[in-house]
Parts: sequence; structure tokens; C-alpha cells
Amino acid sequence: MSLTFDNKVALVTGAGRGIGRAIADSLGKAGVTVICVSYSESSCGAAAQAIVDAGGKAVAKAVDVSDVTSVAKASEELLDEYENVDILVNNAGITKDSLLFRMTEEDWTSVIDTNLNSCFYWVKGLARPMTRKRWGRIINISSVSGIMGNAGQTNYAAAKAGMIGFTKSLAKELAGRNITVNCVAPGFIKTDMTAKMAEAALDKVLPMIPLKRMGESSDIANMVAYLASEEANYITGQVFTVDGGMAM
Repeated sequence: MSLTFDNKVALVTGAGRGIGRAIADSLGKAGVTVICVSYSESSCGAAAQAIVDAGGKAVAKAVDVSDVTSVAKASEELLDEYENVDILVNNAGITKDSLLFRMTEEDWTSVIDTNLNSCFYWVKGLARPMTRKRWGRIINISSVSGIMGNAGQTNYAAAKAGMIGFTKSLAKELAGRNITVNCVAPGFIKTDMTAKMAEAALDKVLPMIPLKRMGESSDIANMVAYLASEEANYITGQVFTVDGGMAM
């Protein structure tokens, strides 16, 4: 089944690498105009260029998503240019793992600001035109850590769990305007982030996954593309775990 996208514009945060880049690529291949956002101008620029080289439409926007002023300014500039961003994918995320008693206030705050507060900033900046158009898709990329918890990740798990509550509440607020809000919770996916895991840690993780393997970024991108399409118009307020069965 091919998914339907009719002259849509999407913004993907954290699009410079990993899951975010796979999401941007997938939407670009589907004919969506993609605004690739990341902190690094070079990484989001490379992501946008790859979509253009493949025959799609994309632009890059370097933004510090943890900074409310930067996001507000970027949102205003983008709405001046595009009038409406139809699809918002809040994917940007960082980790600063540590056991609680060793975790600094900066480690806590930076993860909450980047992973959770950024969702609030982008929705505030971009969702009002969706309400006027009476069509929109907001997709937040959480994690199974936000569902199950994970030792050494109180900051990350708190942010990702917060995204789930944010998603469910926002879905109820915006449903009357035909805007769907959903959450995708990846498990262990092959990315730059998980590539840094020690072999001993991987040996502990894989037995926890019924499918006995890590997922690919494309597995997440495929779910996001579906939720962003016309075909998903009766799905809202849901959390989809893409984790090989880990959080059953």
C-alpha cells in the first residue's frame, strides 16, 4: 500500500543523523517537502541535500531546539515562508547517562530541555496554523525507556515519559481540529548513540528483546511515515512501541 501525502510540508528535528535522518529521508521519498532541523548546520544541511539529490524537496534549518527563543524565531521564519507546516516530528534527543547520585543538575536540565521542552516549544510555534487549516500531524519520538525505565537514565526516562503524557493530553486538545498527535517509542535501534554501547551492555540487552536483534532506523521511519499520512487519519493519542517486543 502506498501512503498518501498531498503537497505536505514536514519539519523533523534531530534530522542530521540516526532515526531523525531516516524519518526525513522516508518523508522526502514520499513527496513531502522536508525541513531538516538540527543543532549542527552541516548535519542538517547534509540531510537536506541527500533528499534533494534523490529527487525530493528539502531545506535545512540549524536551530538549538532546547532554546525557546531560537525555536520561536525559527517557527516564525518558517511560517512566513511556508504558511503552514503540516507534519511536525519531534525527534531531537540527547543522553547524559549517569546514576542519580552522580548526575549533575546540568545533565538533568539539558536532557529535559532538549528532549521534552523542545516538543512544547515547537508545538507552540507551529500548531496554530494547523488548527486553522484543520489538518495536522504531530508525532513525538519517545523511547521504551520512558515506559520501562532504565537504570542510569532518570533524566532521559523522565523526558521520554513526559513526551507520552504530553502526547496524550495534546491529542485530546487538538482532536476537534482534525489534528492527530501520536507517539513512537523505539527500543534499541542501530544508531550512533547505541554504537557507543559496550559489548557487555549489549550482551545484557539482546536477551531482553524477543526478536533477539536491534532494530534499524528505517523501522522507526516506516511507522512515522504511516502516522503522518492520510491513511492514519483515525489514529490519535496512541503510543506505538517499535522495539522487537521488548516492552510487551
